[in-house]
Amino acid sequence: MANIGKSISIKGDVTGDEDTVIEGRVEGRIELKNHHLTVGPNGDVTGEIGAKQVTIVGRVTGNITATERVELCDSGRLDGDILSPRLLVQEGAQLNGSISMKAVPAHSISQPTSKKQQHDETRNVASSS
Repeated sequence: MANIGKSISIKGDVTGDEDTVIEGRVEGRIELKNHHLTVGPNGDVTGEIGAKQVTIVGRVTGNITATERVELCDSGRLDGDILSPRLLVQEGAQLNGSISMKAVPAHSISQPTSKKQQHDETRNVASSS
């Protein structure tokens, strides 16, 4: 497990092949295709996130794509859109953005979906129901 401590600040993309905990600040895209990303209570992320699972205890500003699940804990704050087949939002969490709950292929993590594509896909799913 990789840990980005609270005194660490990164500007740029972060990619990896292991579970990662962010307690510091990251500005840029985070890509952990087959792994779990945790944004800890002191964590502050600004940028797109793509991972197997994402747990937010701190703050994220940017869109999230998860192939398995997104969990927004009671102290978590998210300003961005979510694309994931499963979502857990605890009481007290703050979420400002749209939610699209559908299966996400792992290969799509490296290619973020634009807001227009998400909107069109969500509208198509709703109209075919």
